Parts: sequence; C-alpha cells; structure tokens
Amino acid sequence: MIDFLKLDFCEIQIHESYVIVTIDAGITVMPKHNTVLVNIVDTYFRNREFVYITHRINSYAVDPSVYFETSKIKNLRAFVVVSNDYKAKSNAEVEMLFSSKPFKIFDNLEDAVSWTKSIVLV
Repeated sequence: MIDFLKLDFCEIQIHESYVIVTIDAGITVMPKHNTVLVNIVDTYFRNREFVYITHRINSYAVDPSVYFETSKIKNLRAFVVVSNDYKAKSNAEVEMLFSSKPFKIFDNLEDAVSWTKSIVLV
C-alpha cells in the first residue's frame, strides 16, 4: 500500500495500480464526491491507469449520476464493486448501466485485486 486516507465519508487505500474505497455507513455518494476522486487521481495516478475498487461492507446509497462524472476520468481503467450482500450486488448491477467504463462485481476483495492486476500495466 502506498498511502491510506481517512476522509469524512470514507477510507481510501491507495495502491500502485488501484484504490480500495470503503464508504462509511449511511452516506449517499453524490457527484460532489467525484472531486475527491479526481484529486486522488491527480496526486497518485498522473499519467497511469488505475482501477477503482469499492469495498461495500457498509450500507450506503449511490446516486447513479455519479457514474457520468466518474466515466470522464481518462485513466480510470475499470470500476469494481466488492460485496457478498445480495442487495448491494443488485444495486451495483443497476449502477453498471450508468457507467461507460468496464464495471465488474466480485464476492471478495482478493478476486477483485487479482483481476485488477491482470488488466492494468504498471
């Protein structure tokens, strides 16, 4: 791990070719949260591809319009949701419709990271 950030709405683990974000319980992820992601990209992934992994261990909501902005991040290679909760995975399947980036859903973090490493060249 390169860095760890604790923000007022999430925790972010920054790795060489991906980030793992754990959103706090009760949050509604809105387009304004993309500003944080863009700042992280500018700081840690300038001119390098990366994958955004959201580890959904807490219950929270996502405004699907967030994906319109997220999809504009040029070096974002893919978006990954990790959860073994049926409802969270069902929600992610709906969210997938709003993303123009590759979007995968995994049951566990290890499989998500393994897949991520197979698609991003560092």
